[in-house]
Amino acid sequence: MARIAVTDGMAQDAVALLEQAGHEVVLDFIEPDALLAGALSDFDAIIVRSATKLSREIIEQSGDRLKVIGRAGVGVDNIDLVAAADAGIPVVNAPRASTQSVIELTIGHLLACLRHIPRADRGMRQDKWEKKAMKGTELFGKNLGLIGFGRIAQGVGSIAQLFGMEIHTYDPYLPSKVAKDQNTTLHKKVDTLFQTCTHISIHCNYNDETHHLVNAERIALMPGKSFDGIACGNHIVNCARGGIIDEKALLAALESGELSSAALDVFEQEPVPAGNKLVQHPHFHGTPHIGAATLEAQARVGRDIALAVMTVLDGGQAETTVNSHLLK
Repeated sequence: MARIAVTDGMAQDAVALLEQAGHEVVLDFIEPDALLAGALSDFDAIIVRSATKLSREIIEQSGDRLKVIGRAGVGVDNIDLVAAADAGIPVVNAPRASTQSVIELTIGHLLACLRHIPRADRGMRQDKWEKKAMKGTELFGKNLGLIGFGRIAQGVGSIAQLFGMEIHTYDPYLPSKVAKDQNTTLHKKVDTLFQTCTHISIHCNYNDETHHLVNAERIALMPGKSFDGIACGNHIVNCARGGIIDEKALLAALESGELSSAALDVFEQEPVPAGNKLVQHPHFHGTPHIGAATLEAQARVGRDIALAVMTVLDGGQAETTVNSHLLK
């Protein structure tokens, strides 16, 4: 029997799955100070979401008992993968569970941008009938640029094509055959993607290479006019990871009119501080990191991460081990 810490919540069915296998599950958030003081030395495994941060210092204080770290979701930027590998600890995630949920949220944000849905709603709550100010544009006939072209981006691209959009992508790790099979134009340079597309959606991981990949210079490259001749403006959506977009540059572009709208589900600092000027801008709308927050996704992610953690505890190697190349 293993003792498993679940610090950021988990679907009850997944907890039951672990307990039915004979494991003890402790559902409780552990404060950073307690983690630094070695709280994980009492556990064989820990399952986190995005709230718990596992730094090198915390991992080094976990002792020899910790056998596996589970990330209930996709992104692992809150876990020091190298430090975990140095300690001989596999880090496993659940990359497929939230795919459909994030696809649908991305399309929702994109449509909300173009049809001014959040702004119109806010106006009506103030008893305003701003019909003339809410003239929007269509997805049909526009170029959608996808930065990163994994499962989620491919799903977004498939739906966008049904709306009549032309799909472009920048992904330096993508085989050209995949882009061709998906009827997508693959760009060798990210700058040409911005020069070509009036609509951009982010779908890459956050790392040193992608930090502020979307910045003032690249936003300025966006054409503002689509190939069908419509002055549709420029629009950016990010449901991937915070920090990929320079939020100060995003705000400046909204204020100058270079950018017609922006929608974020993820932010450089979460929760977003009160009074954030970007959040207050009338042509911005956001959601509090809810890409995976559906009943269906939570059920899938809980099951997937529970099975992966149990595989490691049973002496196996989980298919979704993200630091396997670093383990000795």
